Amino acid sequence: MASPYKIAIVVGSLRKEAFSLKIGKALQKLAPDALKLDLLTLESLSFFNQDLEANPPADWLKLRDTLKASDGAIFVTPEYNRSIPGVLKNAIDIASRPYGQSSLNGLAIGIIGNSPGAQGGVSAVKHLQTILPGISGPILQQPEMYLGMIGEAFDDKGELTKDSVKQFLLKYLDAYATWVALHKG
Repeated sequence: MASPYKIAIVVGSLRKEAFSLKIGKALQKLAPDALKLDLLTLESLSFFNQDLEANPPADWLKLRDTLKASDGAIFVTPEYNRSIPGVLKNAIDIASRPYGQSSLNGLAIGIIGNSPGAQGGVSAVKHLQTILPGISGPILQQPEMYLGMIGEAFDDKGELTKDSVKQFLLKYLDAYATWVALHKG
């Protein structure tokens, strides 16, 4: 088998017990051999400021380099006020700059929304589907991934215990692995 594709899981929440982080860790455990999934958390990322583009901070360069070294990225995001969290938008702004040099260009993109409510982060996913074209590679359209009632899927240690969610994630990872191979093969 060829080397696995290197995929950054971009966790769109800062909370220590974030469902997005738990989903990212579950994805790592469930990943097929074709994918090597690395968590990319955003807690140490400074705010985007165009005045700093000529001499970007080290944390910006680290984010950009991590993405450029990847074959793809899966955004795992909660929904805040019917959109994505500010920290995730900040990371996207940093990754997409300077103009014409987006670190997301060419990456095979996946998007997973989640929410403790029934909607599963659908509005956040739709906003990412609006934001990313033009600054990223191709976005996996099917299957769409909205994980509602996600708080019921993990035990008190953060382990995924809900089999229906596990099966859904496995199906998604298989489709995503095929997507990456199609665009990076």
